[in-house]
Amino acid sequence: MQIPEDLRYTDNHEWVRLEIDGAMTIGISDYAQDALGDIVYVDLPDVGRSVEAGESIAEVESTKSVNDVYAPVSGVVATVNEPLMDAPELVNSDPFGAGWFVTITPAEGSSLDVLMDAVAYTAFTEE
Repeated sequence: MQIPEDLRYTDNHEWVRLEIDGAMTIGISDYAQDALGDIVYVDLPDVGRSVEAGESIAEVESTKSVNDVYAPVSGVVATVNEPLMDAPELVNSDPFGAGWFVTITPAEGSSLDVLMDAVAYTAFTEE
């Protein structure tokens, strides 16, 4: 299982990467995509939508279940990964690359400090 050290993680298995421009890219972890099985559909939010931390921002349907993807920070959806609409399997094959879901422009005061680093997330997934 991959757990890149340059990302932050939530207890719902989302990952967050802080971009150079201050935006935050969000996806689901390798652990999550493996647990879900083959992903067959992804529903993404509209660009410009305001979101609160903890709010559902996307939906992932696999051969096993349907699950929500939650916003780890408050802000505004800046971009969505439109290729996922036609190729949801990218979440399985490349969860930290081509399988990202959205970027969020964080609200003032939003911080990644409340999220787990790779060491803490590794311990969390081994519980």
